[in-house]
Amino acid sequence: MNMSDKQRLPAIPGAERSTLRELLKIAEHLRDPEGIDTELGEWLYERYVGDAQSWKRRLYYALKPVIPRPIQIALRQRYVSVQAAATFPSWPIEPLLTVKVDEYLRALVQTAAAVPHIAFWPDGLRYAFVITHDVEMDAGLRRAPALAALEQELGFTSCWNLVPERYPIDWGIVNELRQQGYEIGLHGVKHDGRLFQSHAFFTGRLNTIHDYARKWGIEGFRSPSTLRNAEWMTAMQLSYDSSYPDTDPYEPQPGGCCSIWPYFLGSMVELPLSLPQDHTLFEILQHRDVAVWQKKVEWIAAHGGVAMLNVHPDYMLTDERLSFYRDFLQYMKGRQGQWHVQPREAAHWWRDRQASALRFERGSLHVDGPAADRAVIMLSTLKNDVIVTEPYNSHEQSG
Repeated sequence: MNMSDKQRLPAIPGAERSTLRELLKIAEHLRDPEGIDTELGEWLYERYVGDAQSWKRRLYYALKPVIPRPIQIALRQRYVSVQAAATFPSWPIEPLLTVKVDEYLRALVQTAAAVPHIAFWPDGLRYAFVITHDVEMDAGLRRAPALAALEQELGFTSCWNLVPERYPIDWGIVNELRQQGYEIGLHGVKHDGRLFQSHAFFTGRLNTIHDYARKWGIEGFRSPSTLRNAEWMTAMQLSYDSSYPDTDPYEPQPGGCCSIWPYFLGSMVELPLSLPQDHTLFEILQHRDVAVWQKKVEWIAAHGGVAMLNVHPDYMLTDERLSFYRDFLQYMKGRQGQWHVQPREAAHWWRDRQASALRFERGSLHVDGPAADRAVIMLSTLKNDVIVTEPYNSHEQSG
């Protein structure tokens, strides 16, 4: 994509917040270093992605209702080698934005010696862990109590994304989940692959999405099959969205935002889907363990991101699949420093953090804004040519 192409792309409301400075919440008294590109919109809004294959996707979804499920899976498995050939974003880890963060901090440290910024997550926690479930059919909804019981046994909670007009909603199950503290989200309207077929069609569906969100008391959304359009989705009036993978060449719409941190899509907080989906891992790629999830979590935790998991109850139909899920939850239970929350809580925190600022007054640093009570100030310095980030208070005491 050349510069003239970028200039013709539509503006994304709120894109002015999509910079390295806003991601890190750098202290206001520090200026950005010269020569460093701080803009992140090209990746966050997938402006680097062409969509030459959109006609194939439209054809697939037009034919999908008459294609038996085993044939659908077989077709996707045969297409894996083509999808895996994509070199960017790399899968399962794309380090582009983490490298940019490191370069930005390094450039700042070289001019300011020590760089204060607001920690990504509250109360000194290193990274966030969020579990979601896209319930694609009524069989998946009937499986919800079994998966919820497994999560409760191991001390976890989750969000269940429902499709309002694809299957009958069993309100007995939904209300029981809510009474147990689970979140309910929306997963489109019909799950037919048509949401973004035209702007007029999207606008009509969006009104229906908003109606269901109000009626059902829902804050969040994930697009079916993670189909997405950054420009159009800025019109959505929900608290958060989670339709953008950080990297995923295997979805019907390949690509990714390259971010393991939340950002803003219009007025919504975007919570990137940062762990490979269970359907991709076990059904399409036919993995037989959770090693990929574990490796990705370790990398996300090291960089302070959000580990966003999506598990479909529709595909957790065998003892083997359930054992994979149990294995992963047991692994996560043993990890330290994670903030395990539902997506709405993660979105609320990120909005509060965004609305706060780090200021230097009367010889000390402090956070102003709605995140002040839980925010932790971090200090990045350069030691032996390595960026070291630690809590501001501990740095003061060691100094």
